[in-house]
Amino acid sequence: MVAMPEALQASLLDVTDEVRLAPLASSVRRVPLSAGAWIDLAPGWLSGASALFERLAADVPWHEERRVMYDRTVTVPRLLSFYGEGDPLPHPVLDEARDALSAHYAGELGERFRTAGLCYYRDGRDSVAWHGDTIGRGSTEDTMVAIVSVGAPRALLLRPRGGGQTIRHGLGHGDLIVMGGSCQRTWEHAVPKTGRPVGPRISIQFRPRGVR
Repeated sequence: MVAMPEALQASLLDVTDEVRLAPLASSVRRVPLSAGAWIDLAPGWLSGASALFERLAADVPWHEERRVMYDRTVTVPRLLSFYGEGDPLPHPVLDEARDALSAHYAGELGERFRTAGLCYYRDGRDSVAWHGDTIGRGSTEDTMVAIVSVGAPRALLLRPRGGGQTIRHGLGHGDLIVMGGSCQRTWEHAVPKTGRPVGPRISIQFRPRGVR
């Protein structure tokens, strides 16, 4: 049986049930990193994030995943769901977000965002280890991964591959982060475990074709 989290405590700053996006061009701020990597940040890009969280928590076919690590099979510490090209997304605003991101980054990316991967962090024990999205073309080409967060804020950490200063961003309540340029090859990112009491969070990752 998949263990489901407690109900989300809605943000006092996001009290609307109307789920909508802000204009991306006026919301996003770029932060250059190193080695040709960068991130774009748009805090609160999506309003009605608590309402969207509740819909996704209830409607998405979440599942646990088992992976082989260090000669043993372990349970991935978060729930997952993946929507490939042509799969209907679980809420219309996700189609709008994918289209808006594709239009905004068309000149730099040169292609559309095609897939959506969803992660459900039920509490502070759920996490994702240091990694880059280098399965497929991301291992050899510059690409982009756009992440929209709904639910309780969690820390997203970034650091250069091989060592260096760690950058910390708290993401939640409709925030957007886009990792671009060489970020997947030359930097790593993680959502660490925390012993602090935190509510559940869902992240939606939009990727181009052939990037995982």
